[in-house]
Amino acid sequence: MHASTRSAPGPYDVLVIGGGIIGLVTAWRAAQRGLRTAVADPAPGGGAALVAAGMLAAVTELHYGEQALLALNLASARRYPDFTAELEEASGRDTGYRACGTLAVALDADDRAHLRELGAFQRRCGLEAEWLTGRECRRLEPMLAPGVQGGLRVDGDHQTDPRRLAAALLTACERAGVTLHRTAVARVLLDGDRAAGAELADGGRIAAGQTVLAAGSHSGRIAGLPDAVLPPVRPVKGQTLRLRIPEAYRPFLSRTVRAVVRGNPVYLVPRENGELVIGATTEELGWDTTVTAGGVYELLRDAHELVPGLTELPLAETSAGLRPGSPDNAPLLGPTELPGLHVATGHHRNGVLLTPLTGDVMAEALTTGRLPEEARPFSPRRFAASGAASSSATATALAQEPSA
Repeated sequence: MHASTRSAPGPYDVLVIGGGIIGLVTAWRAAQRGLRTAVADPAPGGGAALVAAGMLAAVTELHYGEQALLALNLASARRYPDFTAELEEASGRDTGYRACGTLAVALDADDRAHLRELGAFQRRCGLEAEWLTGRECRRLEPMLAPGVQGGLRVDGDHQTDPRRLAAALLTACERAGVTLHRTAVARVLLDGDRAAGAELADGGRIAAGQTVLAAGSHSGRIAGLPDAVLPPVRPVKGQTLRLRIPEAYRPFLSRTVRAVVRGNPVYLVPRENGELVIGATTEELGWDTTVTAGGVYELLRDAHELVPGLTELPLAETSAGLRPGSPDNAPLLGPTELPGLHVATGHHRNGVLLTPLTGDVMAEALTTGRLPEEARPFSPRRFAASGAASSSATATALAQEPSA
């Protein structure tokens, strides 16, 4: 449903600022709970999802010291099959979900030792990961380089197509009665000591009982809010490539393949439609979204080390996007210290994976005012002291940039 912001008929129960996959899943779930919901975004269905590869990699994305985040990621991964089925039925669109598994491989002795150590850590965390020899890896994926020395087979790490996911969520929102205001937000409106909606770039105003800040890496830059409640998120640039696998070359890879090459993580995600996504760089360069020759070269060079045959494939697309990073690489979910204001941002590299859980968590918070127990460690209030200074500095330094 589309609307003119100047003639919005009365206040909404919920206004979601940001129409990426996190904002859309929040709006969809809120509407399903009977809340009159609107989304404000100049291009809903866009954002980081257009660049993301869509790995649902709770196990192979595990990093030391992130066990609490692991529990959240696993909880969301378990929801994906049912979530996908419900969303595809509600939208009539395919999301590209594949339960294909992931193979993390090592190319030299040092990588092999590190990967074995990581596998042991995964098993200590109760995760399923099977060590394979190089020969066993190549038996699974014949296109792998002969020098692969071993790997971890993780059948529980799957994939989805974020572009299709975003399109399905957009359709599901429209069918659920969510109103889409295709305009940027200029500032959040306050009514006394509580958030009360937003003023838009076109001068229109949207009144809402509750406002959700879900604008990805732009969430810490929205005007009108006290510094103390601005989420401490920053943009983390990622470049990805998309290659096309001709029919004669299929199946090129049967599952996601990933490795660390010369210290750089690289992954190859094969789609059933013949697309091969290669990613991704991690660059702390502010708001720059330039696709660089160096980024393309590094990704192709490292991917070629894993799968030499990919140099025969047509290069279909290069892209760059901004992940919303937080100080602890974990999301910020739920109510803030400002009454009426919630946040759903900071998902960093796990935004696609955490989509089902985020929708459920935010719907619960919006209808009851409480976070489910599994999400309580990720309340934005954990940054109540440090976040203000960080966000204030970021907002000042970047004041000339356009708003989300």
